[in-house]
Amino acid sequence: MDINLPGFIPALLPVALSPGASFTLAMNGALADGRQGLLRTLLGTALGIYTHALLIGLGVTAVLAASPAAFGVLKIAGNLYLLWLGIQLIRSGVSARRLALNNGRGSVTLKSAWLLNVLNPKAIMFYLTVVSQFAGRHGELGNYLLLASVHIAVMSVWLIAVSYALVFSARKADPLTLKKYINIGGGMLLVFFSLFSLIY
Repeated sequence: MDINLPGFIPALLPVALSPGASFTLAMNGALADGRQGLLRTLLGTALGIYTHALLIGLGVTAVLAASPAAFGVLKIAGNLYLLWLGIQLIRSGVSARRLALNNGRGSVTLKSAWLLNVLNPKAIMFYLTVVSQFAGRHGELGNYLLLASVHIAVMSVWLIAVSYALVFSARKADPLTLKKYINIGGGMLLVFFSLFSLIY
């Protein structure tokens, strides 16, 4: 096994620790549904990461990236989904009411977290260009799955730590205000990411 794990971790950290779509969903899930919401987000994101590892390990991603038309359609679909999620979060934050704080509206589902990761063009390109550099000369499927497991572990530790800080701070702060700020701010980030990716 000629996998380059020591080189992969420094390349992974800026991606795993930067605030992006998964970060926004994790914060929303933790605030809306506590540990269960966070767990759903982490599981959905982990399934998305493993999906990327399987697709690149089987050569599907390379075929897709080699077809500009197919990759263009995927990019547009992914960005439209990201835009839709962002708008939903903004709407949820704007219309948040004290009685509706824990009614499940705006909650993150396993499917939405998975879809967000799988349809994210940046995640596809990360696995195609960066992860493939550390998977060894032959790029065996097992190598990609191992790198994906490291990715999931780093991402999970980070999102759990930040989510627990959020939940802890929510005990002192007004949870309704927190929900508004996180949903509106997170939704605006998702809208920005999707529009930026569509334009560039």
